[in-house]
Amino acid sequence: MANKPNRNDLCHCGSGKKYKNCCQGKEKSSLSSKLGIVGLVVVLAIGVVLLGFLLTGGDNRPDCPSGTEWSSIHQHCH
Repeated sequence: MANKPNRNDLCHCGSGKKYKNCCQGKEKSSLSSKLGIVGLVVVLAIGVVLLGFLLTGGDNRPDCPSGTEWSSIHQHCH
């Protein structure tokens, strides 16, 4: 991995400015933007799982054909 420049070093982009006045803020904002997108995806995934759980009523039993009922002991319809 390449060494990150110190705040008062010349910027690696070649602008002639100090790193703190040139690219340091841009690199931090790009990282926070990526973290924000990852966080949003995680929150949406959790929301989809919870919505599916709520729509199925929380039980993992399938719908049994008429005249049969679910057996929790055997984990199938009788």
